[in-house]
Amino acid sequence: MDIEVIREFCVGLEGVEETFPFDDVTLVFKVGGKMFLLLPLDVPNKICMKCDPDYSLELRERYLGIEPAFHFNKKHWNQLFLDRDVPESLIIALIEHSYQLVVSKLPKAVRATLLR
Repeated sequence: MDIEVIREFCVGLEGVEETFPFDDVTLVFKVGGKMFLLLPLDVPNKICMKCDPDYSLELRERYLGIEPAFHFNKKHWNQLFLDRDVPESLIIALIEHSYQLVVSKLPKAVRATLLR
């Protein structure tokens, strides 16, 4: 899967903003001011995203391309390698999962604004 396809999918989600809060090569996608996906442009075969902790363990056992995220809380964040054994349909589903996890933790007023 191509990182531009991932970028287009992310910006198509309601209320998403693109930022470079860390440096000029680490593209971060946020919703409600909270990160849900990180795309390092200097490593175009990898993305990092939030995931339910129990689901993370299951995914890591099943796919060689899913590991604990290096610079993040390993309980809540995975790094996913796009050039390994993770199907494209699952990559899209996991991006949506990450987005929904973050949205579910936002204040009710912010969630209501996103649902319009």
